[in-house]
Parts: sequence; structure tokens; C-alpha cells
Amino acid sequence: MSYDLVLLPSGAATSPAEVDAYLTAQDGRPAGDAATEIAAELDERNAELPEADSFLGAPAADGVLGDALFVSTPYDAIGHVRSLLFELGTPRGYAVWDPQLAWLADPAGSTPAAVTHGGAGEFPYLTKQLVELWIPELGQPGPYLIAETGDQVYIQTYRHPDGHYDIEYREGSADKHFAATANDSRIVADLIWGWATGDRSGFAAVDWQRLTF
Repeated sequence: MSYDLVLLPSGAATSPAEVDAYLTAQDGRPAGDAATEIAAELDERNAELPEADSFLGAPAADGVLGDALFVSTPYDAIGHVRSLLFELGTPRGYAVWDPQLAWLADPAGSTPAAVTHGGAGEFPYLTKQLVELWIPELGQPGPYLIAETGDQVYIQTYRHPDGHYDIEYREGSADKHFAATANDSRIVADLIWGWATGDRSGFAAVDWQRLTF
């Protein structure tokens, strides 16, 4: 079995229905230059590896559909291929669509951060849409999310089996390391997005405690 990921131009869609409509409209259109270039780069990098280490389930060139690109990958290479799509697609103005999870990572309106999703791996940026989608769905085996913007500058949350969240943030030093708990996923998502965008207006409503070790 394989896993599918799709590149489509940033701003082309904002919901699963719009993604489906956009991709349907690409059928029969000439192959776009950017999608073709990305596919060629993926195929070239894949060809440099031994067959046992292949990260493509099919030639990427076969997945070009107009300005979109469908990429098939083995399950054990999902994280690697997603990272490649961000590396190659983001500078060219492309969003990454995961049809299995219905996740759309679009650089439009994003804020850069080193993001670790406990169940899905690493991402190079956050969007409000992703944060609001991810936080309620955090679960085993990795029910946590971390967003880091500098050395010892991060915010993170952990969702417990009963549904409540631990959340903490650190601003570079031990005396600026705070923690709180919350029961509402919307509050947690707002705090994370606010922190990432520099908006701390919602923090005053939370009972933060300075962490000491």
C-alpha cells in the first residue's frame, strides 16, 4: 500500500471540497512548469538511491496534473517525502494537501516555526487552520504538539486521555518558562496561534505558573 500527498498552488483552495474541485478542474490541462520541475527533482533524488531505499511508489512525473502534483510514497517514507514537498514546493508557492487526513498546509497566512506533531512528524510553519484542526485531534501514540522559533523559545501542549491539556511556553530562559492546564481545545489552539504570531492578548485569561526545576 502507498500513501498519497498532493502539491497544489497556494491559495487555490481552503477546504477539502475546494481542493477536490480544484484538482478535478486540473484534469486535462497541460502540465505546469513548476509541477513538472518539482516532479523531475523528486525523480532525480529517488534515482540516486538504492531500490530498497526508494521513497516513491511511482514516478513523480506520472503524477503531474495541470499545476498540481500527486506523489505516491511507501508508508515508511511519508515524513521524508512530506519534508521534500515542503522544501521544493514552498519556495515555488505551493501548498501540501494530505487527502488521507484532510490536512491542507498552505504557506499563505502562515508563520514560520519548527513544528513537531507527535503523530505526524515535522512541519516548517504553522497556520491558524492547521492549529485549530490539530489540537482537538491530538491522540496516542504522540498526543503533543511543539512549535519552536528559536533556541529555547517554544510553546508546546500535551493532550491527556481524559481530554485535558498541559500547555507550556518558554521565552529563552528558565525565568521565562510557564505552564498551565486547559480543558477546551479552542483555548489551547488560540494560545498556540497567538504565541506563534506574537499576539499575547489571550494569555492574561490563563492561570500561568512559572516552572522551576
